Amino acid sequence: MTTTPDRLLHHRAEGPASGPPLLLGPSLGTSTALWDAVAPELSATHRVLRWDLPGHGGSPAALIGPGARVDDLGALVLDLADSLSLDRFSYAGVSLGGAVGLWLAVHHPERVDRLAVVCSSAHFGDPGPWRERAALVRAEGLGKVAESAAGRWFTPGFTEPRLLDDLLGTDPDAYAACCDALAECDLRPGLAGVRAPTLVVAGRQDPATPPAHAREIADGIPDAALTELPGASHLAPAERPEPVREALRAHFAPRERGSGTVVRREVLGDAHVDRAQAATSEFTAPFQDFISRYAWGEIWSDPTLSRRERSLITMTALVAHGHDGELAMHVRAAVRNGLSPREIGAALLQTGVYCGVPAANSAFAVAERVLAELRTEREDGADTGRWTRTLR
Repeated sequence: MTTTPDRLLHHRAEGPASGPPLLLGPSLGTSTALWDAVAPELSATHRVLRWDLPGHGGSPAALIGPGARVDDLGALVLDLADSLSLDRFSYAGVSLGGAVGLWLAVHHPERVDRLAVVCSSAHFGDPGPWRERAALVRAEGLGKVAESAAGRWFTPGFTEPRLLDDLLGTDPDAYAACCDALAECDLRPGLAGVRAPTLVVAGRQDPATPPAHAREIADGIPDAALTELPGASHLAPAERPEPVREALRAHFAPRERGSGTVVRREVLGDAHVDRAQAATSEFTAPFQDFISRYAWGEIWSDPTLSRRERSLITMTALVAHGHDGELAMHVRAAVRNGLSPREIGAALLQTGVYCGVPAANSAFAVAERVLAELRTEREDGADTGRWTRTLR
């Protein structure tokens, strides 16, 4: 389906067209200007794409309406990514923009490579005040909200007039719809299933999303890193751009070829790689090194194809050559990479046409066994967050 420009979020692109894509999401009431002091340096290594919320900056207000949810905003970001042919991307977002990033990582893990959540929350507290703010803005506009914005956004003595002007220029109905989304937001149940390497950044003086909110996200996401910035309030990229830049640069630094073990673990899982390494002998060590450097450090690390696509190709090749043992391993990998059982079955059905019915018959038996094993592991509570979304 083709999406017309008036149905897309406004965005601003910077950096090399061939660079790995990095989407930057805004907070409520701000525009792409929130990232002015951070994005240019990130664009030295990435194709940076800043986007505006509906009714903010250059985005059409009609993209959302009353009763909007974070799901709706996440879907708009995916529409934008699809229009730019981005199958997989890294993402950083502030406040509401950070919650959108969490939603993407929870519900579309195959799309998010790495994630940074800045001055945000998985649950923005009692929905009552958000509904009250939405009603106020719908009735009276943004004047009263703007009067208190500086106290919520910045530490005493600091201000950024451009961002306050952006708030006054925001469409009230779209702003109110974003408040509706914040009122209903609760991403805490899905945090344990986030697979993207995640950095959480908090401003120690942030009254809107205090550091405790950041710690809850970091505690909920496996292996997430947490950075707390002194002297920073809610809009840390504007108030403390230097430490935010450094934290994001380190987190999103392009992975050099040769980091094959990391990619191998992400695709095949720690248990498989641990077993392979434990079984490595002096005789097989050169082959294991070759696989890590070449297959995982060169081929699987190449961002030209998504991991979903690579899983489909790999399964087809293994069926064609009758490598059922390897196929079982890569059916598991396909689930990790976001493929559903239905999609795996469709791929194997196609192999019946081009690789032969006997090969496909054997492959279906292998895949059915592996998917049954994964369902049992899920029911037993093993890796529940990892498998639930793709096996239901």
